[in-house]
Amino acid sequence: MDLRSNGIGARSVAGILGRDDWYRDPLWGVEFRLLPVERRLLRSWEVRRLQFIAHAGGAVVTTHQTYSRLEHSLGLLSLVVHFAPDDEVARVAALLHDIGHLPFSHTFEGLAGLNHHELGRQRVRGLASLLGEHGMDVAAVLRVEAGGVSVLRGLSGALKLDHLESFVRSGRAHARLAESPPDTLAKLRLVDGAVHTDRATASYLAELAFGEALYLCSWENAVANGALRGLVSVLLDDGERAADIASMTDDELWALLLADPRTSDLARHLRRDPLGWKLLDDGHPDASLGWAYQLKRLYLDTACVDGVPLGFTAEQLAELPELPWRRVVIPPH
Repeated sequence: MDLRSNGIGARSVAGILGRDDWYRDPLWGVEFRLLPVERRLLRSWEVRRLQFIAHAGGAVVTTHQTYSRLEHSLGLLSLVVHFAPDDEVARVAALLHDIGHLPFSHTFEGLAGLNHHELGRQRVRGLASLLGEHGMDVAAVLRVEAGGVSVLRGLSGALKLDHLESFVRSGRAHARLAESPPDTLAKLRLVDGAVHTDRATASYLAELAFGEALYLCSWENAVANGALRGLVSVLLDDGERAADIASMTDDELWALLLADPRTSDLARHLRRDPLGWKLLDDGHPDASLGWAYQLKRLYLDTACVDGVPLGFTAEQLAELPELPWRRVVIPPH
């Protein structure tokens, strides 16, 4: 039986290990042969660890957005392969672009000086020997995303592949998609790292970005991430655990939170009954009873039409929250 004739590809399992030298992304429908260096990286703990880090952070306990940072990274690799299959350095940079993430992704960013960008650079440099064995310069990999224009970086304000991948993958989890991702992908072009398309498709992608922004300011996202951030801040009061926590996976951090007497009761409650937590304006009289939570940035890049980022409608801009968006997460009492 020819599986390709049924539209499901040559392989029946969408594995994340590249066991047979191939990868097929179930979101984008891109199928390709992995490079030897990519197969080796998928066996490294630095990359493998991402399978145990929720892309949505704490919102994994309140939403359907349960996929991992590795799934997103493989999705980004698939997009790079689709647009620039022969750019081996960009392919590796895509696979490694998130290895600096803390447990629960962005949730603990800034606590005790933790910064996933700096951690990512350190961890990529730590792979210099592995990369060198495959003829790849670690400095060249770092420049792809941190330097000038590349497959992964483009015009300021223009949609790049990393955010395209995030918007569409999140849109599927939150039922915001209006067409299949492969159909969307077929309408896109990549010019100097920026996504270009027709006006209708750019408007659709802007709607996905807009929906993502509203989701980030929702109760589901803010309570879960604010509660976890508050719990971890308790553990960091002794000033000695930041480096250990930064290298953990989500499950390892859950185990720590559930075992420590300072956090165990609330961590257990968050897992069992998140609706018992409240989200209040930071000026509320009860604000002193909880943990402050804020968003300083929303991801609002849009695809280019006729060479210029489309932007958002006046109605959308009016509905977006003012930044920084500040709230207080109140534990159950």
